Amino acid sequence: MNFGVKSSKINLMFVATLAVSTAFSAAGAKAAEFINVLTGGTSGVYYPLGVALAEIYGQGIKDARTQVQATKASVENLNLLQAGRGEIAFSLGDSVQEAWKGNKEAGFPAKLDKLRGIAAIYPNYIQVVASAESGVKTLADLKGKSLSVGAPASGTELNARAIFTAAGMSYKDLGKTEYLPFAESVELIKNRQLDATLQSAGLGVASIRDLATSLKINVVAIPAAEVAKIGAPYVSVKIPAGTYEGQTADVETAAVGNFLITHSGVSDETVYQMTKLLFSNLPKLSAAHAAAKAIDVKKALEGMPVPLHPGAERYYKEVGLLK
Repeated sequence: MNFGVKSSKINLMFVATLAVSTAFSAAGAKAAEFINVLTGGTSGVYYPLGVALAEIYGQGIKDARTQVQATKASVENLNLLQAGRGEIAFSLGDSVQEAWKGNKEAGFPAKLDKLRGIAAIYPNYIQVVASAESGVKTLADLKGKSLSVGAPASGTELNARAIFTAAGMSYKDLGKTEYLPFAESVELIKNRQLDATLQSAGLGVASIRDLATSLKINVVAIPAAEVAKIGAPYVSVKIPAGTYEGQTADVETAAVGNFLITHSGVSDETVYQMTKLLFSNLPKLSAAHAAAKAIDVKKALEGMPVPLHPGAERYYKEVGLLK
């Protein structure tokens, strides 16, 4: 009998200990903050900046667990945010604009009403690059040639459509249209299976640098007059001479702003911390990719296509950008 009573006491103590342990585990799980950073292809600019952001957030936000997800970039990122499958994402401004409208042709089945803004970051330069041996030097020269326009319904492909429309062209004018990520497009050009690629990214994108060191290229101009036909959020800019090996002169092109976007389900405190850490770690981001050198807190609210997240608003009020 006594043995039975002792055993029962031990069992009760074990159950109590297990309950306390489970409670602490649950509390720990609840305290952990999961931040999934949605980027783009690994050969683009979004990915290295996303890796740097994830590291910054993992070190700077208490109990944060971070992850970097390589995606097809803008359009996929925004749809993932709406579904609650990411906490912060990179996206082109025109894609955010179309997502807020719910433009089905742009890849958004309905208005993505949960999207919230964090910051405008750096401009994406629309870079059309062809192998020198293809003979492509102008947009008109692309007629009858093969061109990769980015993944289907990606932010890059939306840019391609806009540029072609402004130039009075369509994909039907091409000899062949490929819908491929940056790195795959470059490999096809290297193998003489593709004439040109259109890539929407920060200056000095790794994929084009890789191509330029492998063979002679032509950086194709997008004239200011064509960019003006598209209008906002597109602006006319120049790719500075020397950006890529063999590029000896400035080249006119179009640019569209990039944004960091979150969703309404992310807590105010988390978004506040993400915004603050973004601007207090710009040297680290610039070390990850030179495109980040263009990030400026004074320009963080320019052209924001969606409402700001309250957490981001709090930060901008602290630094005097908002009253």
